[in-house]
Amino acid sequence: MGKPQGVNSADYWIARYKSGHYSGPGSRGRLAEFKAEVVNAFVAEHQVASLIEFGCGDGHQLLLAKYPSYLGLDISPYALNWCREMFAGDASKRFALMADYAGEVADASLSLDVIYHLMEDEVFEQYMEKLFGAARRFVVVYSNNFEQEANHHCRPRRFTDWIERHAKDWKLLQHIPNRYPYTGNGWNESDADFYIYANQCSHSDARRR
Repeated sequence: MGKPQGVNSADYWIARYKSGHYSGPGSRGRLAEFKAEVVNAFVAEHQVASLIEFGCGDGHQLLLAKYPSYLGLDISPYALNWCREMFAGDASKRFALMADYAGEVADASLSLDVIYHLMEDEVFEQYMEKLFGAARRFVVVYSNNFEQEANHHCRPRRFTDWIERHAKDWKLLQHIPNRYPYTGNGWNESDADFYIYANQCSHSDARRR
């Protein structure tokens, strides 16, 4: 299943934010509240001290977050400008371009509503490698997980197949179905669920200590 002719993931999102459009309905309203509730509770329960998000978007979802230390990465300088303005003076949060990612790691890495926007196979592969490479303990993914023909700027993928092949030390800790499953209303429903992975190596090291 290839990407639509002429659609480039990076170009689309850079142009979208440059024109003043926001991240999307998933970062607003009840979907944003659901996502924040899940991630905030997980961070508190597992005492996650630091997080890296790959694809932070316009920062609106982050307004609901309760993270001790946070690095947000995005391909769009326009989105990052909004984030920096929104969280000016908040020393617990910093932002950088994906192109400037220098191998930073955190307790957990986040991917919220991003994977199914990665149209190109190479971009998807590189993204997944960074996502799992940046996490010491947990990876939190919010996405759909099925194969479907690409449509405009969306390309659903069964991303769990990649994890089974390339991230064998990571095991699914929780699958949390969407509270508002998609039935046809894309503005306040979603076919994305939460998939939370734990690094078995780090857990074994912790038990030995």
